[in-house]
Amino acid sequence: MLKNKFLSFILFFVITFSASFIGSLASISLKEPWYSQLIKSNYNPPDWVFAPVWTTLYLMMTLAIWFFWHTKNRDMNTVYIYFIHIIFNTTWSIVFFGLHQIFLALVVLMILISLILILFLRFKRVNFVSAYLMIPYLLWCCYALFLNLNLLILN
Repeated sequence: MLKNKFLSFILFFVITFSASFIGSLASISLKEPWYSQLIKSNYNPPDWVFAPVWTTLYLMMTLAIWFFWHTKNRDMNTVYIYFIHIIFNTTWSIVFFGLHQIFLALVVLMILISLILILFLRFKRVNFVSAYLMIPYLLWCCYALFLNLNLLILN
């Protein structure tokens, strides 16, 4: 049993952090000089904040799906929604930093937030810990939506 829990954690960890890896490839290689030239609001945090925040959020997402997976009442549709949400999470970085499409990134972010809300509600029916682990991620994505909207307006 312990071996299965460890393997499932590693699997969810790899899947979740693959979004971080792919997104960071787009961010690192394609964002400059474009991003530096954007007019940013005073609400934009310094660049060094993003890596530790996202690392923490990806770990919390991994734990959320892992706790959900190890409950008796889990359903595969929720797991599929989780995987779809990971795709949208990755897509935002590609669209924003790679394609430099601020408006389209805003649309992707609205879809992502909707999926996070759906996951929160589905997790809450089965495992409160999983649901509450998603709250900081939801709040951060709402903040990202605010920043994305500001960039759209200012640029």
